[in-house]
Amino acid sequence: MIVSITGDPEPAECEKRAIRCSEVMAHPDANVLDELRKLIEANKVTPIVSQTFPLADAAKAHQQIETRHTRGKIVLRVADEPRR
Repeated sequence: MIVSITGDPEPAECEKRAIRCSEVMAHPDANVLDELRKLIEANKVTPIVSQTFPLADAAKAHQQIETRHTRGKIVLRVADEPRR
């Protein structure tokens, strides 16, 4: 399965990999996001983070996404983590 939030699956890429591709439009849902947060906190789902950028480097992060060669999420850090 290929999941993409950057656009429709490329038919040529699907054919090359001998897989069936389809598009599904998802809409943000606070309840679903909260359930996902709980799964992540319980270590039942582990997101793959490709790179983390400070917010000041948002343009660089966007350029990285445009290459379409990232595996995982690109994270923009909007603040430093609080000290514990």
